[in-house]
Amino acid sequence: MSEEILINVTPPETRVAVVENGVVQEIIIERAERCGLVGNIYKGRVCRVLPGMQAAFVDIGLDRAAFLHASDIMGPQGVPRSDQIHELVHEGDRLVVQVVKDPLGSKGARLTTNISVASRYLVCMPALASTGVSQKIEDEDERRRLRDILQRYVDAHEGEGGFIARTAADGVSEESLFRDMAFLAKLWRGIRERCAAATEIGLVHDDLPLAMRALRDLVTPEVERVRIDSRAMVDKAMAFATKYIPEIKERIDYYQGERPLFDLYGVEEEIRKALQRKVQLKSGGHLVIDQTEAMTTIDINTGAFVGHRNLEETIFKTNLEAAQAICRQLRLRNLGGIIIIDFIDMSEDEHKRQVLRALEKCLARDHAKTHITEVSSLGLVEMTRKRTRESLEHVLSEPCPYCGGRGSVKTAQTTCYEIFREILRESRQFDVETLLVLASQEVIDRLLDEESAHLAELEAFIGRPIRLQAEALYTQEQYDVVLI
Repeated sequence: MSEEILINVTPPETRVAVVENGVVQEIIIERAERCGLVGNIYKGRVCRVLPGMQAAFVDIGLDRAAFLHASDIMGPQGVPRSDQIHELVHEGDRLVVQVVKDPLGSKGARLTTNISVASRYLVCMPALASTGVSQKIEDEDERRRLRDILQRYVDAHEGEGGFIARTAADGVSEESLFRDMAFLAKLWRGIRERCAAATEIGLVHDDLPLAMRALRDLVTPEVERVRIDSRAMVDKAMAFATKYIPEIKERIDYYQGERPLFDLYGVEEEIRKALQRKVQLKSGGHLVIDQTEAMTTIDINTGAFVGHRNLEETIFKTNLEAAQAICRQLRLRNLGGIIIIDFIDMSEDEHKRQVLRALEKCLARDHAKTHITEVSSLGLVEMTRKRTRESLEHVLSEPCPYCGGRGSVKTAQTTCYEIFREILRESRQFDVETLLVLASQEVIDRLLDEESAHLAELEAFIGRPIRLQAEALYTQEQYDVVLI
């Protein structure tokens, strides 16, 4: 499988796209005013303790207080000290915390006291004295080799914490791993010293910017090249790679073409599509994706696909294609939390198993942790996907000012009848000579055409003239009844 990483830089914004076999699979966007906070370490102050939620709000210097649950307050060896928040922290306490989830919507960032710092191959866990290996490294011999290397370092450097080998550590030499561990231990000592010296709340250590994180986390052996369209960013990337990841230097490429990099690979078009509810499938079927406050729902429809043999085969093929498309959309849109998938009902158990296997196989390449349940009696598949940052829609969009985020507006007919009721209400309450209706052009046109007879009846009923005036800035739902 050929894979490329594209990095597009516009001074206030950096965008990263992951392209596999020519198809865009993932898009990450970071803006100057809304940089990702995950991984940042802060000196914070507890501003409120909520025993009823077993949580505390911590002021870390952001616009909104961050959220710290009792289960995220760790004791020795990374074990939660207690499940009672009032036994762990009190208002005014100073804490060193790390962001594990970016602020999402109206919610503040989620915190933990179990600090970790990451490098290309390893994660350092200062509170632990043990070692671990990424579950994505499946070869048992390699897992034992990595665990032995990490344990030798931990035994020789007691007090520097434990380490977890990341997926990128697969096959890496002992020398490189030891160098990484020494770097992380030195980095943590510096962070600890800054925390001790800090007298005010605020940022103590920030993670790498998006482009450097992409080099650290996304460049695997399958990645053939990293294309960057900014000369300044290429220089920074080369310097970073030379110091920390020398084996990827040769794969960093400066793109100088006249056509924009994201246009060349069709990324801009994929971003446009990822903001739509409906996703077309090649067979003629389609997905309908809706994000709500509590969960994301995905509905599969056969649409124009009528199949070739029988109904069950048509449904099975549509569900198989949908499973692959869903996995791609989850990554493209960065959908997280609870996800409910409504596959088309299948009568054969073997078909259900194959669709689930296809879903699991496609999700194996997802960087985010996922968990899938069996097909329920209602034909639904429930799954969760770890969410650490805002979805693509929340980064790029805001609620519609016309419908307030509902996704629909009242019809002109509905607004006309609301106006009629308001006129009756006002005429009974106040003694006026004339009533002036201000509304959008669509509503005024309907009042003068389809509703003209009803408007005349209303004038006769209240015994007063009704004047109409179109307002260009009014939405279809807005209107005013002015007493003259």
